[in-house]
Amino acid sequence: QVQLVESGGGLVQAGGSLRLACAASGRTFSAYAMGWFRQAPGKEREFVAAINWSGRSTYYADSVKGRFTISRDNAKNLVYLQMNSLKPEDTAVYYCAADDRNLYSTNYYSHVSDFSSWGQGTQVTVSS
Repeated sequence: QVQLVESGGGLVQAGGSLRLACAASGRTFSAYAMGWFRQAPGKEREFVAAINWSGRSTYYADSVKGRFTISRDNAKNLVYLQMNSLKPEDTAVYYCAADDRNLYSTNYYSHVSDFSSWGQGTQVTVSS
């Protein structure tokens, strides 16, 4: 199972930006999809964005389309989430996830169940 470590969370004012990063262990990073999810207090974990193994396909929740961008650097085993125009409702713990059981998958990613490995999460707080 791949090990995932998130970084980049913090406190930002509404309208500001943050970039999250997720470092993955292992030699097959370039062969599987990655995703970002978030969980606010008292709410279920929800999908934010995903990117396929090659980086050519990306998927976004409607709530973040046009504001967030997911990308990956397969040479460095890193996936990023650039978050712009942040809103107080974006406040949550953000989790990185990997579909490391399905290499070179063509799935459409949008659910918690699509991913098998998870990081510990990083807190993002957006003040109004």
